[in-house]
Amino acid sequence: MTHPFEIEQETTLSAGPEQVWEAIATGPGIDSWFMGRNEVEPREGGTAAMDTGGNREESVVTAHEPGKRFATRTATAEDGRFMAFEYLIEGRDGGSTVLRIVHSGVLGDDWQDEYDALRRGWPFHLHTLREYLAHFPGRTGVPVFALAPSGEQPGQQVRAALIRGLSLPSPVAVGARAHAEPAGLPPVDGEVTWSDDERIEVRTADGLYTFHHFPGVVLMFHHLFGPDTDGAEAAWQHWLTGLLA
Repeated sequence: MTHPFEIEQETTLSAGPEQVWEAIATGPGIDSWFMGRNEVEPREGGTAAMDTGGNREESVVTAHEPGKRFATRTATAEDGRFMAFEYLIEGRDGGSTVLRIVHSGVLGDDWQDEYDALRRGWPFHLHTLREYLAHFPGRTGVPVFALAPSGEQPGQQVRAALIRGLSLPSPVAVGARAHAEPAGLPPVDGEVTWSDDERIEVRTADGLYTFHHFPGVVLMFHHLFGPDTDGAEAAWQHWLTGLLA
């Protein structure tokens, strides 16, 4: 059976409406804080696409009002499933902006687990958006994606491997210092800005590094703002694969 759903989130951002619009309604902006590599055709009826590890998903732009409202919707599958996103922007005094996100659609048979995962993910993604706008204003990031199966390793064992790989204390607390040395890249030194049972985020002087661990898989969605990003995706894939070996 399919099941309709709707998730609403609201946050106040220390950036003007124009900056927020660039972050949520352009390909380079979305690359800088969300997931995958993104393209947006800037008009109603245009195409918005996200590519994650070679898996491309396209949506139709259903609203394009610069500085105010941006919305997309995927095609409806044979079983009735679809996803829709609406972003509403409202400028406030002092140069801040209120952003409201409505994520809605229809989920499939395992709708409860999928809904719970989506609901848990949005606060993290909005946190990453705040980090981007606060610490890398006016810059666009290079997205780096890596994935490695964790097989039947218990979740605590997988998280412990990540903690060791990032030279973090356990339990991981916001403000802790992280250090990693992916082969072929400069050492990564930064501060933990988010930690929960499924995710760790580290901010450095030139990047936002996000680590997601779920049953059976570990994902990384990094956003790099430094000058040297060639080879970063392959290096992080090698680091992650070795970590879980």
